[in-house]
Amino acid sequence: MDKRSVDNIITEYLQKIYGFSIKKCFSYEEAEDLCAEIVKEVYLSLLRSNEIVNIEGYIWRISEHTYAKYVAAKKRHEGISIDGMELPSYEEDFLGTSGEDILLLRREIAFLTQKRREIVYAFYYENKTISSIAKTTGMPEGTVKWHLNKARNELKEGFSMERKIGKLGLSPIKAQSFGHSGRPGTNGGPEYYLEDKLNLNIVYSVYFTPKTKEEIAEELGVTPVYIEDRVEYLEGNGFLIRTEGNRFTTYVKFSPRTYSLEQIENTQRMRLAIAELLAKEYVPLVRAAIADVEDVYIPSGNRELLEAAVVFYSLTNLCSSATKSWDDLAKYRIKTTDGGDYIAFVHLPKTQSDPEYTPTLHLPSYWACGNMYRDSDKYSAVSSWAIDSRYSSREGAWADNLYTDYEYIYEYLTGAIADAPANAEKFKRLRKRNYVTKDGKVNIMLVKDEQKKFFAKLPKLSENIRKKFADFALEAAILEAKNYPPQMQDLIIAWTADGFVGAEVALMVMDILYANGTFKPITENEKVTSNLIMFTDVLPQA
Repeated sequence: MDKRSVDNIITEYLQKIYGFSIKKCFSYEEAEDLCAEIVKEVYLSLLRSNEIVNIEGYIWRISEHTYAKYVAAKKRHEGISIDGMELPSYEEDFLGTSGEDILLLRREIAFLTQKRREIVYAFYYENKTISSIAKTTGMPEGTVKWHLNKARNELKEGFSMERKIGKLGLSPIKAQSFGHSGRPGTNGGPEYYLEDKLNLNIVYSVYFTPKTKEEIAEELGVTPVYIEDRVEYLEGNGFLIRTEGNRFTTYVKFSPRTYSLEQIENTQRMRLAIAELLAKEYVPLVRAAIADVEDVYIPSGNRELLEAAVVFYSLTNLCSSATKSWDDLAKYRIKTTDGGDYIAFVHLPKTQSDPEYTPTLHLPSYWACGNMYRDSDKYSAVSSWAIDSRYSSREGAWADNLYTDYEYIYEYLTGAIADAPANAEKFKRLRKRNYVTKDGKVNIMLVKDEQKKFFAKLPKLSENIRKKFADFALEAAILEAKNYPPQMQDLIIAWTADGFVGAEVALMVMDILYANGTFKPITENEKVTSNLIMFTDVLPQA
């Protein structure tokens, strides 16, 4: 096998091999030694191989074989008694000569806290003295003795305990998708941290009830040593929050595992009624607010495309009750080490809680990705706003909506770059997004204005209109919050009540406006820039 392929395989399996080593060893130092030995053996073996059908099975066979050799190479020594219980030596434990009690004791040592586990290992396995351990750890000798005594008691208790694997250990959750509201970091949104199945289940394990590391481990059916680094990592990036008694909770918003179709349809009926109201009373005010705006560029020349985008913006941004600001929701915001600052969502598979209910509404998708704002450090005159939905043909949502797209368009508009080989990569990107056509035409809407000034022209929703649905919005919010654990309910009430008129209602309004002829149907090419406006100080020349 060639070196590049082997390098890729090693990269893919390195974390798993380290996890294997952690489970087999009593200290991180030993685990690192074992991991290094396994990686070496796997690497050399793969280089000598031609084609391997089952890579994973092949790697684990080598891992087990290398581990067996590693055990055999250790100096044999006798187990030392802890109040009548024999601590296992490596060979006894893994060559199957010590019986079930040795395995149980080994398990219980792994369930000790990190500090006590390290002291027990140093005292009983490395034969270090109390004074030596005290010097290494920086603890008084009396404290080391106290930890040893507590460890003995915990081992006695745990030795006779029937440990039960929690639900997540037997049936871990799987995410359908991830989302966020706010600014992702350089590594992306919450999916960077939670796509790892173990990380995801660690966070979910504390969602309903705060847990210690040991309780998390029991819930997942693993030993604490296996998750300690991960817990520290997730806490350091804001996905776990330490509470009283060294327990953890989380402010990640997981979708409920069940849903009531009747409840959903009742909420949708009210939203449909609100959409009719807004289409009649609010939309005309929005259209009138930009009637005198002339410095615009619309590829198809269809002015309604700009009006529709502005209506969508107004519905999703200017119709909220806004009783909670971004700062008010600070405790829910996850601030990651890569610069992220967002509220994280995880969408889980759902089952219907009322399967006997017969649906009466058959509505289209109301999915939307936005609001997506982009600006430029390079060009102060450049910014954009977009929302992706079924009215647009753009793909990739926020992750593929790059600020550099608008910088490239601006450079093209100002003549800083030409459609020539030297700029091939930039134009390749713009044509991939269909923002520049094959014949060199700019294919998105442009407004010659500052974004803030332009949107400031738009009217907010009047209190008279808002009062007509405020009570129902609050009722729906309280009902929705009951599906979430206590620490999440303020967020759910705020978002559901304040944002009762949001993207879903906006899409309902757009359906009404296109259906009743207020706006003529958009073409496939217009979907490239539907609900996408770039703001700039220069427009294409006629």
